[in-house]
Amino acid sequence: MDIETALHVAGELAGAIWVTLALAAVTLPLGLIFAGLATWARRSRYRVLRGVASAYVLAFRSVPLLVQIFVLYYGVSQFAWLRASPVWILLKDPFACAVIAMSVCAGAYTAEVMRGGLAAVPQGAIEAARALGLSPFKTFLLVTMPIAIRRALPAYSNEIVVTLKSTSLACTITVMELTGVAKDLMSQTFAVIEVFCMVALIYLMINMVLIFALRLIERWLTPRYQRKPLFAGRGRASSVKQHSVRAAASE
Repeated sequence: MDIETALHVAGELAGAIWVTLALAAVTLPLGLIFAGLATWARRSRYRVLRGVASAYVLAFRSVPLLVQIFVLYYGVSQFAWLRASPVWILLKDPFACAVIAMSVCAGAYTAEVMRGGLAAVPQGAIEAARALGLSPFKTFLLVTMPIAIRRALPAYSNEIVVTLKSTSLACTITVMELTGVAKDLMSQTFAVIEVFCMVALIYLMINMVLIFALRLIERWLTPRYQRKPLFAGRGRASSVKQHSVRAAASE
C-alpha cells in the first residue's frame, strides 16, 4: 500500500472513530439505566418483578449480541402494526437499532456486575450503620453504595471495554463505524492486512487510554491505606530503593 493510499485509509478511519465512540457513549449510560432497573427489580420483595428481571438477565446474557441486533433490525420490520406505530421512527434507523440492542445486552451484563458488587458489601458494615441509627436509605447511600461501587468497578471496567469492542457488530446493519469503513476500504484497496492492522491499532490505542483512565478512577476511589502502585515495576523499584536506603542507614 503506497503513501497516498495509506493517507486516504487513515483519513476515512479517522472519521469513523467518532461513530464508534458515539455508539459506545450512548450505549453505556443506557446500559446503566437498564442494569439499575434490573438490579432494583431483582432485590424487590415482589416475586413477579424478581422473576421478570431474572428472566431478562438470563435471556440477554444467553443470546449472542449479533442475533439480538438482527432480530431488532430485520425481524421486527415484518410486523405491519409496528411499522405504522411511532416506534418505527427509531427502529428504522440502523444506528438507533444498534444502540438499543447493545444497551439492552450491556444492561443484562452490568446487572450481574451490580449484583456482585452488592453481594461483596460486608454485612458487618450494614449492621454497624443500622446500629448508628441510619435509615435504610441512608445506609444504602452512605455505606452500601460506596463499597459496592469500589468492588464492582474492576468488573464494570471490563464491561466498558467489551462494549466498545462490540460496536464493531453494528457494521452488519449498515452502520459505518470503524469495522464497516474498514470493510469498504478493503474492497477498494485490496490491502486487507494494512487496513485491518490499522483498525486494530486504533482500537488498541482507544482501549489503552480507556483502561488507564478507569484504573485512575479505581485508584481514586480506593482508600489511601489500600492503594497499590499503579505500575507493578514502579512499586517494586521503589521498595528496592527503600530497602537499600534502610540497609545503608543501618550500616
